[in-house]
Amino acid sequence: MQIKKKYLFIFIYYFLITNIAYSIQPDVFVQSTVNRASKVLSENISKADKISELKKIALETVDIKGIGFYTLGSARKSLSDDQKDKYEKIFKQYFLKSFSSRLAEYTNPEIDVYGKEILNDNYTIVNSLLKGTNERPEVKIDWRIYTKNSENPLIRDLIIEGLSLARTQKEEFSSILNSNDGDINVLFKVLEDFINN
Repeated sequence: MQIKKKYLFIFIYYFLITNIAYSIQPDVFVQSTVNRASKVLSENISKADKISELKKIALETVDIKGIGFYTLGSARKSLSDDQKDKYEKIFKQYFLKSFSSRLAEYTNPEIDVYGKEILNDNYTIVNSLLKGTNERPEVKIDWRIYTKNSENPLIRDLIIEGLSLARTQKEEFSSILNSNDGDINVLFKVLEDFINN
């Protein structure tokens, strides 16, 4: 009986340790991500190099595919598999350029994580504050983190002062499609023009 208890204890201990080792808390994940970005932005390197490094961080921490299909809205249901593949590739390039070029304008932004709200097993909202400077006021930023895989949390949305960037993007894409009889090729063209300019 003692042997069985011993093995049971070892099993429970091993289970707890492995889960602790590999599970990443959403607030820790966000703070780690913003610290990495701040380090890049404070380095004495060219803007092009900063953009390149920021793209690497985004590829590791953002659910670009998930955001892309969310922003496409119900229009994605009418796309062929080839069109979906094309959209996924174009949106990825569009997102990375948009994200990195905007963020590269900041110099050493300081963001402090101060809270979180677990919505369900799949989503947690992480609360943070971008510290104000002489040039800009402080900004409240909430991060919508996809946590279905606790070992690999991903950013699904930023809510800046109550405004969802993903929802704003969705409304912009919807406007383009509605103005062009739902022609996905027009949206492709808009995104490609942004990427190439």
